[in-house]
Amino acid sequence: MVNPAQSSALLPSLGFGLGLRRQYYELILQQRPAVDWFEILTENYLVDGGRALHYLDRIRASYPLVMHGVSLSIGGTDPLDRDYLCRVKSLARRVEPAWISDHLCWTGVDGVNLHDLLPLPYTEEALAHVVKRVTQVQDFLGCRLVLENVSSYLRYSESSLTEWEFIAAVAERADCLLLLDINNVHVSAFNHGFDAQTYLNHIPPDRVQQFHLAGHSRRDDCIIDTHDQAIARPVWQLYEKAVQRFGEVSTLIERDDNMPPFDELLIELREAERLASRIAAEKRA
Repeated sequence: MVNPAQSSALLPSLGFGLGLRRQYYELILQQRPAVDWFEILTENYLVDGGRALHYLDRIRASYPLVMHGVSLSIGGTDPLDRDYLCRVKSLARRVEPAWISDHLCWTGVDGVNLHDLLPLPYTEEALAHVVKRVTQVQDFLGCRLVLENVSSYLRYSESSLTEWEFIAAVAERADCLLLLDINNVHVSAFNHGFDAQTYLNHIPPDRVQQFHLAGHSRRDDCIIDTHDQAIARPVWQLYEKAVQRFGEVSTLIERDDNMPPFDELLIELREAERLASRIAAEKRA
């Protein structure tokens, strides 16, 4: 991992990866599928032993890994959880991830974890609060944090910044990197009526370390980020625009429920690779 004081450049691209899920442990070990890297859910491996770590150690021997957390609550008002951070740091020493990511959100209050990724008010006060906490986490972990935009279904009346202005400012002021979830951009754009291309245009390319692609579900007048469906065509179209703007960025297919046969995930992965390769060729031409 990289010391924040040593470099402000993006880390090398890993290519095209999948979220590591327990349903596929044996298949991955037996078949060694053509996947460039895997992203692990950090909280699944913050244990002292057992089946999960057993498989993780074996898969780590063959594939690069990235750690992706859901419990940092970087925007929360509770003090940072030092015990949690110590366990994250210990896991990082074990698996040597290419980077560590989490979400730009809050997940609880007064010591209660709500087990959801809740959006922040986009204010100068919240911005200063998040930047301070990101800096503290980066100093503790000894690496630059990669933060993901979350999907949202409500807006705060106090917000004085747009979501993209807020995210770009956090990245610049805290000197962290970004995980741009393309599906979340689409979901929030639909739910709140803003233009997804405007969002992309205001995210600094030199901060985008990773993309997420995922499926969602339509609920009458809104879209829910469910990660239980195939990637929708509008998300693929937005991914093309993202690759045109940001270039060759590590891309991950994220699936968390209604798990399909592994081959279906590989088809989506190859589609992402095909689109990115075509756009790169067009740029070279």
